[in-house]
Amino acid sequence: MIRVLLAEDHGVVRGALVALLNLTGDIKVVGEAARGDRVVSQALATRPDVAVIDIEMPGLDGIGATMRLRSALPECRVLILTGMAQTGHLRRALDAGASGFMLKDAPTERLAESIRRVAAGEQAIDSGLAAAAVSSRVSPLTEREAAVLSAVASGASTAEIAGQLCLSAATVRNYISTVITKTGARNRTDAVRIAAESGWI
Repeated sequence: MIRVLLAEDHGVVRGALVALLNLTGDIKVVGEAARGDRVVSQALATRPDVAVIDIEMPGLDGIGATMRLRSALPECRVLILTGMAQTGHLRRALDAGASGFMLKDAPTERLAESIRRVAAGEQAIDSGLAAAAVSSRVSPLTEREAAVLSAVASGASTAEIAGQLCLSAATVRNYISTVITKTGARNRTDAVRIAAESGWI
């Protein structure tokens, strides 16, 4: 029997998935979490073989929850669920230690099969997203440019970024200008969107 922790913030969706997975005969949902920051405590209490984690959750997103869970309970493997087909999310999930990544609109049978594969030590990744990730281009950003853009994404002002990275405000503005040019963005907000979707930050 494969023991599963299901982390999904929408109660109706979570309830439906629990019912459907428990009907498979070889999968049993032993724990549930409605917030990303409760995943680790639930996993430590229930000791699942696989955690199925929604990427968008309150408290802590699925990527952050995966990183914490892999550190606290390395034997528990992770399958990320997402409603957004973005290669950047796939890259970040794999970097965080996830073994599986699939879209929420996939049939329940495919979810069950992915759980079985992940529990067996294999990877289970949506084939369309995997192909898109392989064909996507390498980041054009330097490490410092990516750091500046990540700070922009967090909502920091130019002055705050300068303080965080020990740069002058003028240098930060230059980095942002360069990033906008490299990404082909209209402005800094658009640059953040492009870089996040591409998995560069």
